[in-house]
Amino acid sequence: MSTTGAATTTAQKRRVPIWDNARWIAITLMVMGHAILKLIAESDVAYEVYLFIYAFHVPLFVAVSGYFAKSGPPGTRQLHRLLTDIVFPYLIFETIWTIVHWLVGGNFWLDYASASWTLWFLIALAIWRITLPYLVLLRYPLTISIILSIGAGYVDSLDSTFALTRTLGLLPFFVFGWHLRQWQLTSRWLALGPGAVWRWRAGAIALFTALAVVIMLNIDRLRELKVRRFLLYDESYGAFGYDQPWAGGIRLGFMLLAFGLIVAFLLLVPRRRTWFTRLGAATMYIYLLHSFVLYPLRETGVLAGPQPAWVLPAMMLLSVGISVVLSLGIVRRLFRPLVEPRARWLFRQEPATLTGTIVLPPREQR
Repeated sequence: MSTTGAATTTAQKRRVPIWDNARWIAITLMVMGHAILKLIAESDVAYEVYLFIYAFHVPLFVAVSGYFAKSGPPGTRQLHRLLTDIVFPYLIFETIWTIVHWLVGGNFWLDYASASWTLWFLIALAIWRITLPYLVLLRYPLTISIILSIGAGYVDSLDSTFALTRTLGLLPFFVFGWHLRQWQLTSRWLALGPGAVWRWRAGAIALFTALAVVIMLNIDRLRELKVRRFLLYDESYGAFGYDQPWAGGIRLGFMLLAFGLIVAFLLLVPRRRTWFTRLGAATMYIYLLHSFVLYPLRETGVLAGPQPAWVLPAMMLLSVGISVVLSLGIVRRLFRPLVEPRARWLFRQEPATLTGTIVLPPREQR
């Protein structure tokens, strides 16, 4: 076996199935939420499904990202990956979306400060990764992040520029994910026997069932209260009519609910390898490419107005299919230069020296 092959095999062995399972399910829920968005205005059932998904799926995806984030001082490798995994893909796909909008009749306006559609997450992720090492130096990083999130909702001047509203609004979930790793959640969970596992899972099922029942019984009231706007974390409270001092308490309530739902979701995720475990390594491809598949359905008006009852389950099944197809090896090989650009030509071959220092040859150092 070659050295490269051995390294690949070793890396695969180090992957924990529960997290690859969680990644793939979480990103599939994201695709599903985007796919049914156009249906929620005319269908209460679609709106119920949408609220159920959005009560936890974006916080979940952020928390999973935080779980694997490094909180130590960033080294050369971490900074390199920040560019290749986040910054370069953002620049590439923001450029592509600008061209797409121009081709369908819009103005050509390349503005990297304003993310197109789903690309806000890459900006937020870059900021979260950069700030986490500083935030965790403080004694209560989760509490501080919650205060920042709630406080940001009162600032009307914050907008989507560099995804600041969502970056601050969803920051607690990134820190929460980091905390889950500090609490050694994975090792403790995997060490439990079947009896204890199913007792915990019964509680998780009860929580999700209660959420679904509450949503179904109060769907008209939830529309009236504009609950969806709270779940997006992308604007100030006053922007959708909540300019009262207690509006932050509502965000706090949804945040605490999402913390519980994140844990409940992870309890229900299969702990062993499944048919979709290997697909969990392709979440970035699903995330960046699914919007191009859904774009024609969302923008052509096909889903506008009242729809037959079968359209909702069809869109949900289509979402699963999109997630599977975009996880395939052929898709990853085809789009790897865009999704995972290495850009080796752009980097120094040797690390730069400290500013103001002179590196002497060995003989002159004696």
